[in-house]
Amino acid sequence: MKKVPTKAPAKTPQHDKRPHEVRIIGGQWKRTRLPVADKPGLRPTPDRVRETLFNWLASLAGAGGGELPGWHCLDAFAGTGALGLEAASRGAAAVLLCEQDADLIAQLQKAKAKLSADAVRIERGNGVTALERVPAGSLHLVLLDPPFENPALYEPALRAAARALHPDGAVYLEAPRLWTDDELAAFGLAGLRHLKAGAVHAHLLRPLVHAPA
Repeated sequence: MKKVPTKAPAKTPQHDKRPHEVRIIGGQWKRTRLPVADKPGLRPTPDRVRETLFNWLASLAGAGGGELPGWHCLDAFAGTGALGLEAASRGAAAVLLCEQDADLIAQLQKAKAKLSADAVRIERGNGVTALERVPAGSLHLVLLDPPFENPALYEPALRAAARALHPDGAVYLEAPRLWTDDELAAFGLAGLRHLKAGAVHAHLLRPLVHAPA
């Protein structure tokens, strides 16, 4: 009996699982939704991780509801701006969003206008260079979420963040792996909190002098 050739099964369409908008979780712009550009590698920090991060920060700031009154912040790899805009929503006095992609800069400008975010400044350029340029010890919060596909950015970013950090400040580090205490100590930093959510490792870091004994 002659075999009849069979067709290969049709491929199931691959659905894009990346979010197409981000939601501000708390503060004056709570529940505001902002669009996410369709960019390869663009990976907004998940809502759950952001909520946890700002609860951590609230305990450092001594304020309820995740508020950051008077803080000076720098988001070195802003992308969608989700982290920096969340900080501004929660009372930060000044937030610098650094981004190199022109399309993302345009989207950040639209978000700032939509929110009337006077505390937010947007700068096109290298976030590490921006950190190196600010006065030492001047930032209460440094947000570091470099592209996962570019691991060479992590060390210079951590070094620059540690120099710019206020003695009572904190660094948020998002990475595809856990950074150990020994690795962080080389930059004068220590891990205070850690959360793993899917492929994301979220770290809250403080100057080494604040590390638990």
